[in-house]
Amino acid sequence: MGSPGVTLSVTGLQVKLTGKTLTCSTSCTLTYNPTYIWFKNGDKVKEDTSSLYSDSFSDADSYSCAVKGHEDLHSPAVCMNCWIVTYTHQSICTLKGSTVNISCSYTHPSAHEVKKTFWFTKWESDMDPEDLSSVPGYEGHIEYLGDLKSEGTLRITDLRLSDSAGYRFRLITSRGKFAGSSVSLTVTDVVLKMDPTSVSERERVTLTCRTKCTLDPIKAFIWYKNGQPIPNSKTYSLVYSLFSVSSEDTGRYSCAVEGHEDLPSAEETLTVRYGPRSTSVSVSPSGEIVEGSSVTLTCSSDANPPVDKYTWYKKNIASPKASEQSYSITNISSEDRGEYYCEASNSKGTETSIPVHINVMSVFPWVPVVGVGAVLTAGALLVIIYCTLKRRSTRGSDATADTHSVHHDPNSDTYTGLNMKTWSPDYDTLESVHPEPNSDMCTAMKKKTRSPE
Repeated sequence: MGSPGVTLSVTGLQVKLTGKTLTCSTSCTLTYNPTYIWFKNGDKVKEDTSSLYSDSFSDADSYSCAVKGHEDLHSPAVCMNCWIVTYTHQSICTLKGSTVNISCSYTHPSAHEVKKTFWFTKWESDMDPEDLSSVPGYEGHIEYLGDLKSEGTLRITDLRLSDSAGYRFRLITSRGKFAGSSVSLTVTDVVLKMDPTSVSERERVTLTCRTKCTLDPIKAFIWYKNGQPIPNSKTYSLVYSLFSVSSEDTGRYSCAVEGHEDLPSAEETLTVRYGPRSTSVSVSPSGEIVEGSSVTLTCSSDANPPVDKYTWYKKNIASPKASEQSYSITNISSEDRGEYYCEASNSKGTETSIPVHINVMSVFPWVPVVGVGAVLTAGALLVIIYCTLKRRSTRGSDATADTHSVHHDPNSDTYTGLNMKTWSPDYDTLESVHPEPNSDMCTAMKKKTRSPE
């Protein structure tokens, strides 16, 4: 579509009297320089490029005008000695909260003097119309403008929907009273209609900015999301479309008329449905997990509508482990070690998280597995205890110590000792300890054994 398009204004002709001069006027400027034709009592009397006409007017004569080429489209006739009220606009459409001017021109018999002019909306046939300025609720809401000669204007500020009505002008002269026909005023607010209000991704949404009547002049519309103008959204069309919506289009929408951005429509909320995304797993507590403790895995996912089904799996195991948003493992053991992931689903789709690894630590990770190493370790500890007791007993007397000396043939006896260079759970550092001649087993142990690092 082309933007902003073409604005077409349709106008009629009016004859206005100012002093002793008639003017053939239009509500907008014609796109060419017309030639005006004047009629007196229905007969053509003048043709001129000027819109003004002066003459020695007779009170009984009526005057009208037309544009050459459209002689059949006369203006309403003006009588120089008649009661006439001519409104600038017969109908007006305007926005709630704005200000409007309702204007007219009038004539009366030349011998009359204008005493009072006013506007009214209701007129009972058996009583005089009531001046709006005296009607409760209009104080400070209306203002009269005019010259008490030929023009009168009613200004209404901060328009309310209840101000929609037919407004009439009345003049009272020294010799009579007269009221013109009515001007129809329609006060409208701006209403946003969204169709539909809830969609799935990649569908289309149409926004329409509605008014009860057509604003004059035609105005552009401004569109808003979450209270902020949508970039490049200004349009002279009542319709604004969102093509192939995504989750980012979710939000509150409204519209306003250009020049009245402070009077936006009520907001409509757009909801976009989509399947799970950004699905992830969190572990609590984090860090090392010790045997016998508990751990909780929680699945998080962005989805609309919200996720209605969670399923937990352990990698390489087909059957599910749980079906809640959180999965707890109590009294955890080494068999629970492995990778876990969750699957989140709603009516729009399913997404699987990246697996997380659960590592289970033993309470005493350095304790060896029971076996030969354990037996040898126990034997070495017994030897150490024996040597300790022996040293204590030899401290009593030298003689006694001699009787407890043990001599061994270095080629026949071998003692097994523990190499304490490293305190390793592998227990592959046991080595044979051969006692020196004239030494006992404890002496050999003392020479070969080192303290743990």
